[in-house]
Amino acid sequence: MTHFIFVTGGVVSSLGKGISAASVAALLEARGLSVTMVKMDPYINVDPGTMSPFQHGEVFVTEDGAETDLDLGYYERFLRRAKMTKLNNFTSGRVYQDVLNKERRGDYLGGTVQVIPHITDNIKERVLRAGEGYDVAIVEIGGTVGDIESLPFMESVRQLMVELGHKRSMLMHLTLLPYISSAAELKTKPTQHSVKELLSIGIQPDILICRTEHDVDADTTRKIALFTNVEARAVVVCKDAKTIYQIPRNFYEQNVDDLICERFGYNDLPKADLSDWDQVCEALFNPEYTVRVAMVGKYVELPDAYKSVNEALLHAGIQNRVKVQIDYVDAQALESEDIAILDTADAILVPGGFGERGTEGKMAAIRYAREKGIPFLGICLGMQLAVIEYARHVAQMPEASSTEFNRATKYPLIGLITEWLDERGELQQRNLESDLGGTMRLGAQKSELVAGTKTREIYGKAEITERHRHRYEMNDRFIEPLEKAGMRVSGYSSVQHLVETVEIPAHPWFIAVQFHPEFTSSPRDGHPLFASFIDAAKKQNQKGK
Repeated sequence: MTHFIFVTGGVVSSLGKGISAASVAALLEARGLSVTMVKMDPYINVDPGTMSPFQHGEVFVTEDGAETDLDLGYYERFLRRAKMTKLNNFTSGRVYQDVLNKERRGDYLGGTVQVIPHITDNIKERVLRAGEGYDVAIVEIGGTVGDIESLPFMESVRQLMVELGHKRSMLMHLTLLPYISSAAELKTKPTQHSVKELLSIGIQPDILICRTEHDVDADTTRKIALFTNVEARAVVVCKDAKTIYQIPRNFYEQNVDDLICERFGYNDLPKADLSDWDQVCEALFNPEYTVRVAMVGKYVELPDAYKSVNEALLHAGIQNRVKVQIDYVDAQALESEDIAILDTADAILVPGGFGERGTEGKMAAIRYAREKGIPFLGICLGMQLAVIEYARHVAQMPEASSTEFNRATKYPLIGLITEWLDERGELQQRNLESDLGGTMRLGAQKSELVAGTKTREIYGKAEITERHRHRYEMNDRFIEPLEKAGMRVSGYSSVQHLVETVEIPAHPWFIAVQFHPEFTSSPRDGHPLFASFIDAAKKQNQKGK
């Protein structure tokens, strides 16, 4: 029987609902419970897959190929035993699309389709289905209380809490305690008004998470409890931390897990062992020295666009006991600026992306890393551009390109798989999965690593599973000339035998991959590819000294 914790936010957005929810999940998992998490997004887009990173930040990809909110990345990084799926994130757009499709099919037998009960019932069904098989499901509602677009979700939560009952559901509300410097005091009124807004739609919070930059005394806590009808012990102070990975310990010290377990009747569980989180924080706060990684992309104005890559580099730094300083380099600006801005980099990374803008700048950075012997990691588009750069400047194919950028190119190294198989009359001979061709290759897929390669050595096994999010592939017609010129294909997809990884054996550390290894990195376990990359950066840093 699944128990549900609903998580809402008030006062302002970006307070950290996702991180707070994930920290509670980590705490409950440390008590031995099986936990899953759900994110309900109020926007009308069906999913974030077509949204600009400038608008929404990173699109996180689950193992089963769902394009989801970046909060699901936090969920997976904080949990060890649960992996997110397409059930764990849905939007207003997805709900309305589903209900309207049913209406068009006649499923409602000509009845008037309304927000209540049709939309709310669809939301409730999705929440209950996502929670099946787990002890606890933590359900986060995007936006803040009072937003017009989130009202159907709030109503669905109200109904679910009535239907599930007191022993199977509770609500955690995140608010802001602003500090007014002229008055030299914390103000509780925003929290009071936020809870009042919740009460107006029929929801009473059980736990308050109060975000603040300052210490909160017992009198303030009692005042908040009195005016919000929440137990004083359930008013939890979440003071700004040096790292988000301190939050599970913070909540543990305020007995948040005990409060939840008591409510749900989990009375005989062992105490939470947070030693692994303590080790993460200890390594993070005590690095031996700093390495600089130049990340060359086109969304560098918004670091959230590369959230999982940033976190994977942080995790690799933890494993190597170094601080990773990320220097964001605008790929488009690099096309006209002096490449010498990369001189201070101990390593260079080109992440994924879509479209032609900035690709020449990225290839300039790749060439710089290749020629200077600087450790280089290319991801997705970064791999494709590494192949093109090598073909142009080493393998005597100056016109090499992608058909995405130049359909008339003499050397179409990168293209839609249907383009280059059809060109050779092999379209019906290759074992193509239904999601290939002109559409995206999404989700976890297996790759076979070639014996004797650095990539195989790093992973320590012959077969790996990594997540993909891309449309274009490397044309296998060009494998032979590239390998003759010194680049080696070190991995192929297990089903279609498509190129997955390449490396340059003569280079100290030059690896590029078609998949997204950042999606499976975590603070406690890291990721072998990123760990090896930062280890190479550490050696480069020491060599420079």
